[in-house]
Amino acid sequence: MKLNPVPARTGLLWVQLGIRTFVRQPLALAGLFFLFMMVVSALSMLPLLGQPLALALLPAATLGLMAATREAHSGQFPMPAVLASAFRAGKDRLRAMLVLGGLYALGSFVVMGLSALLAGGGLPPVATEGGELTEAMLRQPGVLRGLVLSMLLYLPLGLLFWHAPALVHWHGVSPVKSLFFSALACWTNKGALLVYFLAWTGVFVGVSLAVVLLAGALGGPQVLAAIVFPMAMLMSAMFFSSLYFTFRDSFVTDDGQAPA
Repeated sequence: MKLNPVPARTGLLWVQLGIRTFVRQPLALAGLFFLFMMVVSALSMLPLLGQPLALALLPAATLGLMAATREAHSGQFPMPAVLASAFRAGKDRLRAMLVLGGLYALGSFVVMGLSALLAGGGLPPVATEGGELTEAMLRQPGVLRGLVLSMLLYLPLGLLFWHAPALVHWHGVSPVKSLFFSALACWTNKGALLVYFLAWTGVFVGVSLAVVLLAGALGGPQVLAAIVFPMAMLMSAMFFSSLYFTFRDSFVTDDGQAPA
């Protein structure tokens, strides 16, 4: 397994591939994303251990969505069982994925704790009022600072885990090594990732403006309230459909082929 440096314009290609693959199998990929969100939301509502379990599940669930994208891209119809791909790869890789999930949960709580501490005691939004960010909360300086700090601190955590689930699942890389190679690959292809995030930002902003204009033409706030959440979920599902391509193009096997 070797790193594969790609030009910055590849980030735009990743976005295009994610959108095309989603359009090819919209019902399957959207349905799997909604199922993923329902499971994580249900777990997070459990007392005491709910939030740690939900966070620990995220790497495995993300891997499941990547596996679904790979199947859709190859012309197959991804079934719900694909979400459990990480749990059907043998004991060794299952154990490694569980360790990776535990590390992610621990890292997330460290980020939340640091954000609250550095923000002067303002808890990050995910830890207050059931995880809902309200207008009243945004008026509190400590909470707003905590939100900004959380975003900044989650960036390195996200880069560490960006490729890690795929490396663990498809190539048997140990959890700690997968974090190292994930961060190294993200740094190597930082130009492509920057273009990728900027392009997705443009897509989200463009769709948001279109939704607002459409709602205004059809009936105002009531129509907007009815369509904004489903549209946001669909756009999120489309974004997750592009994650597989960022991994596929960032590594090559020893024979020079894409890894998965």
